[in-house]
Amino acid sequence: MRDGFIKVAAGTPSIRVADCRYNAEQIFTLMRQAARQGVRVLCLPELCLTGYTCGDLFFQDTLLKGAEEGLATILEATKGLDMVTAVGLPVRCDNKLYNCAVLIQKGEILGLIPKTHIPNYGEFYEGRWFTSGKDAEERVLLAGQWVTMSGQKLYACETMPGLTIGVELCEDLWAVEPPSLRLAAAGATLILNLSASDEVVGKADYRRQLVTGQSARCICGYVYADAGEGESTTDMVFAGHNIIAENGTLLAQRRFAAGLTVSEIDVEKLAYERRRMNTFPTLGQSGPIWTSDFSLESATTTLTRPISANPFVPADEAHRAERCEEILKIAALGLKKRLEHTQAQTAVIGLSGGLDSTLAILVTTIAMGMLGRPTSDILAVTMPCFGTTARTRSNAEILAERLGATLKVVDISNVVKQHFKDIGQSMTDQDVTFENAQARERTQVLMDIANRTGGLVIGTGDLSELALGWATYNGDHMSMYAVNASIPKTLVRHLVAHVAGDKAGEDEALSHVLEDILDTPVSPELLPAIEGEITQKTEDIVGPYELHDFFLYYAVRWGFSPRKVLRLAEQAFGRGYDRTTLLKWLKNFYRRFFSQQFKRSCMPDGPKVGSVTLSPRGDWRMPSDAVAALWLDELEGLE
Repeated sequence: MRDGFIKVAAGTPSIRVADCRYNAEQIFTLMRQAARQGVRVLCLPELCLTGYTCGDLFFQDTLLKGAEEGLATILEATKGLDMVTAVGLPVRCDNKLYNCAVLIQKGEILGLIPKTHIPNYGEFYEGRWFTSGKDAEERVLLAGQWVTMSGQKLYACETMPGLTIGVELCEDLWAVEPPSLRLAAAGATLILNLSASDEVVGKADYRRQLVTGQSARCICGYVYADAGEGESTTDMVFAGHNIIAENGTLLAQRRFAAGLTVSEIDVEKLAYERRRMNTFPTLGQSGPIWTSDFSLESATTTLTRPISANPFVPADEAHRAERCEEILKIAALGLKKRLEHTQAQTAVIGLSGGLDSTLAILVTTIAMGMLGRPTSDILAVTMPCFGTTARTRSNAEILAERLGATLKVVDISNVVKQHFKDIGQSMTDQDVTFENAQARERTQVLMDIANRTGGLVIGTGDLSELALGWATYNGDHMSMYAVNASIPKTLVRHLVAHVAGDKAGEDEALSHVLEDILDTPVSPELLPAIEGEITQKTEDIVGPYELHDFFLYYAVRWGFSPRKVLRLAEQAFGRGYDRTTLLKWLKNFYRRFFSQQFKRSCMPDGPKVGSVTLSPRGDWRMPSDAVAALWLDELEGLE
């Protein structure tokens, strides 16, 4: 439960139709198994105590009595389990029969929730037996305990703020107005759905979309438990399609098997997103929904949910290729509009032979194609100086040639030396002035060439560099339109690799130079090379970009605390980095992120392409003199 994580499960017991004693034993056995795995909230299928497919047997007193006795057996057998479980059974009240979920913990009934939407179409005949519990508010004596039957109720955990449970049953989700909408609006962060959804071709995809989509709309965790093995196959087959989703993300699923599907819901993450989205209702706006309290003993939740080491990059190859195409198109469309609006005659790019400027010229090439203009309108300016290597210069020249850009070489060495002489800077003093003077001179050259040619300077800096402030103020920090500004370094690499793969077989020379650029160490090349090799490697100075992009995603997109970011990093990177190394670079991230905000406060325009951007006009507003002490203090003593 630490850091907002709660372990949940959807369970499908193997049952026998109408054999309540057997089913009760299967259910409490599954509950004990879940508890041994650390599950704190378990959802079981609709009518699992009797079986969903009992038909007219639901009218029989013997079956209804058997279900109640089965529930009593479960309560007795699990009274030592500190776990909340939702069990499905039929319940009679005032000469009506209701399809209900009973919420139990430690042998006590916490609540009784009736199904709202009763399907009576196609293969479903529930209207023959059950009454809608939409307006039900009744006291019921069930398994020797008095409980209120109501669908207008939430269950809040006193010992884990942020965990509030709401319940709906099967068709409730498929209806036009699912109860979970009101429950989430009233504060539910975890929705349990007890279901008996039969399996037909294509239905699994739609079911999965419904669950993930509802978890996104409600900004909640959603646990969907489906009926499976043991249900009657007279006319239907049930596959036990269990699904766990969180805010639109599928965390776990299982189909065609009985047993448990387990994952963890992050209620802190959900609470942050609800605070961030001001269109999400405030508590009390959803109508008369009441809350009951329960408690769970505190425990550390072992994480099993997938945590990608590259959160900006899809793991699936096909999805990654699709994402790359989409990002390239979005960035190019942004630049296309800016070139049209400014009536720019040229697009001027400082082409270094590195990753960022390579992506910028690739995007610009696409934009020119959208405009129906020749790529010769792209002015690729390479500006060798003290640290430029033959490899990067050659790659820049070959790249410009293969793309059809107009190449211009401006050696800035002598100009920078004169500038050093003017300001009294020694050539042997390779300090920050030595480095930044080169970056600012390059920017001046680009701006002046743009003025001479009626052009627009295209920025090359990426999101990761902006987060760390790894840019020279009013040097490479500045441009007239920054196409890479919301693309993190890890994604820049995949975008270039995508184009390289795409061009293989079509333009081998272009593909080859892109591959060599990908293999070149990331460097600003501001310090002199030694024997023609790059001496200044960015990741040796500021830290690995894969770590910083991970930190950026969880610290900025989700507002996680430094301690939680560290915990997730340990989970994601495993043995790749030890705790000491992760802490070193995480502290560096926070120090630089806070101290370098002044550069982001006046950054150029650029298109947003993903969920994280640091534009002061868009997603991120932060005072330039904010202090990082609280964040850094939290990391102290965690070595």
